[in-house]
Amino acid sequence: MTNAEQHYKKMTETPVSMLILNLGIPTTISMLITNIYNMADTYFVGTVGESAQAATGVLFTVQAVMQGIAFMLGHGSGTFIARSLASKDADTATRYISSAFFLGGGVGFVILALGLLFLQPLVQFLGSTPTIVPHAMDYGFWILLAAPFIICSLILNNGLRYEGKAFYAMFGLTTGGILNIIGDYVLVIRCNMGVYGAGLATAASQVVSFCILLFMYLKMAQSTIRLSAVSREARLYLAVCQVGFPSLIRQGLTSVTTGVLNNVTKPFGDAAIAAMSVVNRYSNFLMCVGLGMGQGFQPVASFNFQAEKYDRVKKGLLFTTTFGLLFVGGMAVISMLFAEPIIQIFQKHSEVIEIGARALRFAAFGMLFMPFSTPVNMLYQSIQQPTISSILSLIRSGAVTIPLLLFGVPFLGLLGVQIAQPVADVLAGLCSIPFIFRFLHSYQDQPAKI
Repeated sequence: MTNAEQHYKKMTETPVSMLILNLGIPTTISMLITNIYNMADTYFVGTVGESAQAATGVLFTVQAVMQGIAFMLGHGSGTFIARSLASKDADTATRYISSAFFLGGGVGFVILALGLLFLQPLVQFLGSTPTIVPHAMDYGFWILLAAPFIICSLILNNGLRYEGKAFYAMFGLTTGGILNIIGDYVLVIRCNMGVYGAGLATAASQVVSFCILLFMYLKMAQSTIRLSAVSREARLYLAVCQVGFPSLIRQGLTSVTTGVLNNVTKPFGDAAIAAMSVVNRYSNFLMCVGLGMGQGFQPVASFNFQAEKYDRVKKGLLFTTTFGLLFVGGMAVISMLFAEPIIQIFQKHSEVIEIGARALRFAAFGMLFMPFSTPVNMLYQSIQQPTISSILSLIRSGAVTIPLLLFGVPFLGLLGVQIAQPVADVLAGLCSIPFIFRFLHSYQDQPAKI
């Protein structure tokens, strides 16, 4: 039996729940480690001061833009990779991953050049106060320098996931993440390099992750990466971007929302910016479990939908939703009950704790609805119906949050900042429920031919 036949058998015959766990657990671990080292930046830089800590929140916006571009290209090309492999066409899969990889690297270099050229106005635009600007520039220098590696690493990571090689994708990201945490301790604490050291540790770890993931892809994947395989057809890039667009919205529009949030939080001082930065990082940490399982579901959905195994896709949707309700829901309740101790882990300042604990309770309530919105979003993107996925992404990532921030804060004050994202999470979850039933009643497996 060839590798292609073995892969087809695995994706279409392995029990769906087991298959999603096999693909989702490594992805979840990857996302947990990524968020842990993001929180490690927040934790270690918090020992320097609240202005330095707020700087990592400001630059989180830039990182979200990079991730949005990478996920658009990675998820977009990955969907075509899975469907090509379902048709046992590795050459087409190679064309998609090669095109996405080199395009992502080119975009990364553009971000690097423009970002460094306009670094100070950039961090000011993203919401830095005069006391935050020098810290944000120190941290931002290294984040921008690593832009091509950040983008290409995530494209490779997603390509491996859609190839069914989630373990190797996890290994690349987690190795870099662990190195980042160690680097934070050594450079920030032991060498007293402050936020500059945290940025250096992040950049170095991203380069290591990129090298490992590239090696893994070239050695383990059915498709490969070749410059000669890069497509010259505009329609290929248009198709990749169209299918991946919901991912760009999820990540990219989040960065715009974060920038708006930082700006409307400015009048409330550095403590408020630092508090919201901690809450955002912690919330992303919890949500990555739901997102990880959702991303484990994506290749299963893409492959089996192409193979017309619709009942397997439905079982996967129900399993992913149920898992999210149990795990993310449980963690959200814990966060509501222990909000103050959780914020205190990252920042001892009493004002930051007070603001952050209240915001965390609202955020945790919003998280209860994420297990409905995430699997539906992943599903419709994976079966190449990106319009539905894009609309749902817009609801959660900015279409609701940004107006609430711009028009709610003048009337509600800091409360408007704290409730904007949770309100969007609730609405996105409620709007997703009808689409669960729509899919469950839309497709039927074809009867086997005798």
